[in-house]
Amino acid sequence: MSSVDTSAGLNRTAAAAAKLRHRAWYQQPRYQRLGAMVALGLLLTLVTGEQGSTDDLFGAIEADFTGPTVWVCLAITVGLWALREFVDEPVRRGWESVRSGVGGPANKVSAQVRKDPRLRWGLIALVLAVAIFLPSGLERYWQTVLVDQIAVYALLAIGLNIVIGWAGLLDLGFFAFFAVGAYSTAYWTGRLPVEPPVELNNFWVIPIAVVTCLLAGLLLGAPTLRLRGDYLAIVTLGFHEIVYLIAKNADGFTNGPSGARLVPDFSIDIGGFSYEWSLDPIPYWYLMLGFIVLLIILFARLEHSRIGRAWTAIREDEVAAAANGVNTVKYKLMAFAIGASTSGIAGVVYTSKVGYINPESFLLLYSILVLSYVIFGGMGSIPGVLIGAAFLVWLPEALRDYVDPQDRYMYLGALLVVMMIYRPQGVWPSRRRQRELKMAEEGMGDADAMSEPAGGKFS
Repeated sequence: MSSVDTSAGLNRTAAAAAKLRHRAWYQQPRYQRLGAMVALGLLLTLVTGEQGSTDDLFGAIEADFTGPTVWVCLAITVGLWALREFVDEPVRRGWESVRSGVGGPANKVSAQVRKDPRLRWGLIALVLAVAIFLPSGLERYWQTVLVDQIAVYALLAIGLNIVIGWAGLLDLGFFAFFAVGAYSTAYWTGRLPVEPPVELNNFWVIPIAVVTCLLAGLLLGAPTLRLRGDYLAIVTLGFHEIVYLIAKNADGFTNGPSGARLVPDFSIDIGGFSYEWSLDPIPYWYLMLGFIVLLIILFARLEHSRIGRAWTAIREDEVAAAANGVNTVKYKLMAFAIGASTSGIAGVVYTSKVGYINPESFLLLYSILVLSYVIFGGMGSIPGVLIGAAFLVWLPEALRDYVDPQDRYMYLGALLVVMMIYRPQGVWPSRRRQRELKMAEEGMGDADAMSEPAGGKFS
């Protein structure tokens, strides 16, 4: 074979390889994101448009896609896509140039804040002061939302962050632990058909509810030690349904659909000093704020301890962690148990504040919402999950005067879709999570340890 033929064959091979590497325009990530945003716009048109009826099955669809709603929704979603794809990069370059110009002084200030504990604690004290004094100036409605929803979901998000953000264990039934804490309160205060050995003050119920939720976490974690990803999610989903159905059908213990009524408020009577919490939500806010601050301090220490590092190793690669001597069984059980403990506190305070619970207070939807708050805020980041819980609880309430109650969570879902397309790490992600996602985009690792490793499933 002559050198000319060899050269021609190599050229044909190179051309064929280049053709295989070529990607059509619709395969490019930019236009795939456009397709996702268009689909999201059409979905928003359906869920926020005309309501259907059995008399005319397709009348609502026709009205939605022939009216102005479809164009408004598409303008919003495609406009977001255009801003992100064509405007974001120039703005980012401009911001980088500005930041590089002031980067020296800014970095010095940031380093000084990190080094000087007085400045760091001063910032923390400022945030805490805002959390203490700001609620007093809010309307009564927003004070109730702050206690009954934001504070409760913040406690739950802190616990779920351990399971998902630190240990990488996908849990879709986390709200079941909240139900365990709530029914523990009703039982030990004598509000269920089964009489307790002794009726306790609500404060004494808190450690018992925490221990009960710890045991429930062990009960869930023990049979799921060899499961990951979708299989673990299905098991946790089943656990939630088991707890819900027991609460609904065990009339002799949980009082069935009627639930527990007249659960007493918190009260203190020590050495002549007595105080009883009433319907005013502010004292409950201070109580829950104290628990939140305490848990943040404890869990921040836990994150950087040997246990926290073991959870990180399991999340990033469980097989490699086990090969390096990490007892994965032990630490996965600890993640389930410690994460569930915050639900006991939330369940006691919420039940004492509201005074009434029934099985419909613990629907599967609420487990999905807690998971959404953690992902939106930033898995693995305590400030992130607090921001995610606060913002996503506030948003449906802020839309109550403008959006039909049936459609509020649709807007919440649309926001989550956009968030996952353009900022999957969350609003305030942990540094480790940001680094994992960046490495995954570059093909150097797997940012999602809740699924199979990047190299495929291990046999």
